[in-house]
Amino acid sequence: MDKVQSIEEFYRSKMNWIPENLQKEIGHFNVFQMEEYVGSSAKPIPYNRKDFFKISLIIGKNRVHYADKVVTIEKQALLFANPMVPYSWEALEEKQSGCFCIFTETFFNHFGVMRDYPVFQPGCNPVFMLDDGQLETVRSVFLQMAQEIASDYIYKYDVLRNLVFSLVHHALKMQPATATQHRGLNAATRVSSLFMELLERQFPVESPMQQVRLHTPLAYAGQLAVHVNHLNRSLKTVTGKTTSQLIAERIGQEARILLKHTDWNISEIAWCLGFKDLPAFINFFRKSMQQSPGAFREQEV
Repeated sequence: MDKVQSIEEFYRSKMNWIPENLQKEIGHFNVFQMEEYVGSSAKPIPYNRKDFFKISLIIGKNRVHYADKVVTIEKQALLFANPMVPYSWEALEEKQSGCFCIFTETFFNHFGVMRDYPVFQPGCNPVFMLDDGQLETVRSVFLQMAQEIASDYIYKYDVLRNLVFSLVHHALKMQPATATQHRGLNAATRVSSLFMELLERQFPVESPMQQVRLHTPLAYAGQLAVHVNHLNRSLKTVTGKTTSQLIAERIGQEARILLKHTDWNISEIAWCLGFKDLPAFINFFRKSMQQSPGAFREQEV
């Protein structure tokens, strides 16, 4: 799996230069036209994580790979990428256009926590198909971004933050009500939120020398300083699933990612994911996918 791409590496690879205003303390924002970087000879973007957020308006037939999922964009879509989830996309036809903006988390310091929004959370669908009317609305937001960043208005970065929020909320309004996350303040929701955050911090596995630290409900309960029964009840109440089920689902997802996007052997993957031996991993994978890891890898080639 490719390493995490830094924002400096992004600029170096795309433009062979690094902006002078790339100050991590105060954050960074920029907006681009897709046509400047995507053409008929464009290669697929490598499957990796970035250390910055990215919102892309993709116009043209494409295939997006994120986590262990694949989505085909037939016409046009919004794609939300965050530093926690690896992704890539590949053009399926020569004619490609669109826009994208990038920004660091510190750009929104004191203005909101971007990773709290569902479009930027692991496990949520980051791709939103657009009809022609929605396309024009979204395109106009990116046009405003380009005009604003080129201006000398002293408060232009406040305007740019508002335009980012405009894209986020436009996408959230497109989600079915059942897909939006309810953020209650009760104890069960709080424990569940802390557990999910801790679970996601174990991933992605980016080297065959890296091993997932926490494997059991007891280990997670210990880290959260709650009784394992309380953790299980809270998760069951909020998600309808047990602690063991949620851990197994996330490990299974990472297993599929590693089998699909790395050339590591299956024993290495088993070790990285915390299995005591290869047979235990194979049994686990068969139970969740109804096929062996080797068969899954072969069908993905």
